[in-house]
Amino acid sequence: MLLTSCNCRDESHLIISDAHNLTKSIISKIRSVLESGARLTLINEFWNPEDFTNSIIFETKSENEYCNRLEVLRKPFELEDLERYGRLEVDCIVDRVFVDIKDGAMKRRISSRCRRLRIPVNVTNSVELSTFSMLSIYRKGDLQIGVTTNNQGCKLANRIKRELVQSLPENIDEIVSNVGELRRRIRRGEGEGDGDDDDDDDDGDEVITTDDKNTAATRSRWLSQIIEYFPLSKLADISVKDLSNSYREQSRKTDSSYTGELSLVGSGPGSLSMLTLGALNAIYSADIVLSDKLVPQEIIDIIPKHTELFIAKKFPGNSKNAQEQLLDLGLENLAAGKNVVRLKQGDPYIFGRGGEEYKFFSDHGYSPKVIPGLSSALVAPVMANIPTTQRDVSDQVLICTGTGKNGKVPKNLPDFDEKRTVVFLMSIKKIVDIMPVLLQERGYPAELPVCVVERASCPDQRVIRTRLSDLAEVIHNVESRPPGLIVAGYSCEYLVPALREGEKYRVEEGRHETGQICIEGILEGLRK
Repeated sequence: MLLTSCNCRDESHLIISDAHNLTKSIISKIRSVLESGARLTLINEFWNPEDFTNSIIFETKSENEYCNRLEVLRKPFELEDLERYGRLEVDCIVDRVFVDIKDGAMKRRISSRCRRLRIPVNVTNSVELSTFSMLSIYRKGDLQIGVTTNNQGCKLANRIKRELVQSLPENIDEIVSNVGELRRRIRRGEGEGDGDDDDDDDDGDEVITTDDKNTAATRSRWLSQIIEYFPLSKLADISVKDLSNSYREQSRKTDSSYTGELSLVGSGPGSLSMLTLGALNAIYSADIVLSDKLVPQEIIDIIPKHTELFIAKKFPGNSKNAQEQLLDLGLENLAAGKNVVRLKQGDPYIFGRGGEEYKFFSDHGYSPKVIPGLSSALVAPVMANIPTTQRDVSDQVLICTGTGKNGKVPKNLPDFDEKRTVVFLMSIKKIVDIMPVLLQERGYPAELPVCVVERASCPDQRVIRTRLSDLAEVIHNVESRPPGLIVAGYSCEYLVPALREGEKYRVEEGRHETGQICIEGILEGLRK
């Protein structure tokens, strides 16, 4: 089904009814036609024109205006009427027909004739005879919202419409009107003022100007951003002067003399519900996002389409080159005056090379802004139902890495403490080298509960519970799902059943969230 918005002004529409009394369905159709600006002929054997005086139909418009475009004919319908009450310029063929009768044979004849004459026809409760259907409509000023369920239930469509309307600002009609007027005035601007008004306090006729050679394209892109991200409820009051000031600020940033800004942004472990508002604001304000490869797709998908995106091409053997490429791109875009977001998984300062990048850009004359993120080291245990600190079980949490400089196992892996929960980041691929150190040199017991948490907080999250002595074998047998980490300690079995005798490992698929939030609401708030 193709949904369109049709300009029906001055068209000739026809309603055919055999009802003895006005029904809600007929009243709705009459109102819809008249509000569209079309002229309406209503054919019914039982109704008189005076029946429509002071009718409910005329509540929203002046009675005279409607009466001038409504003709009620008390007569039986004839097929020739389809070619009798239309406009002269189309040989008197009507433009659209609404059928609300009980006679099945006549409905089929009307539908067939309309199809032959290429007249759009809607037959009540007969989808197979209709070439178009009516939407559940909300109108306020120039705004029209139509909802259809493709004939799966008009009451459901009405319910959905009501739910949508409740989320709109009260002044939505003023918003639509004001934005339309701003759009027209800005497009007319062409770099010139609107006259010789000498009153500095009156900005009503000010037109946005720019000397940029690509004025039209630049202005169009900028205006689209204003409409997309400015608070919706405030668009009714925004003036050309407000837009002009914002535009000049944007133009200043694109000038070669303007220095760009850099933000090191932690994207959290993966779920949108774990992304901070600060990170969301930074992403939505960016001109370009330089992202790590491991930032989940769920986060990447919220980056605005107009924002340039570059994802690091990091793979074994290319990590150093990919990092240098990111740094070079950052400098290049900062020099061009752009707002650069360096998007990192988790938190920038927890094994995210955030400190290195901060120092690099500082050494080149920039002052990075750092926006913390929820580290997977803290989120993953929660998602796996592991209380990293628990009275009488664990009074310490230690976060460490299993991959040191140049890919080697660190020499300072922690000693075992039975009252400590240890989170090993970047360790899964090194587990064969790490395990002998932990078991033979650091005093870890072979039966210590451990848990592998992969893609924590993402829809495809996976939790693998096992014992330290079996960990290398289990990881080898279960294909990895990066990014992942290892949690070791007795807290791993405090809230979940311990492995049964003979059970080497247990796999739990899917995300478990105890307090799912409406992230779409937050995103909509940012757009506002």
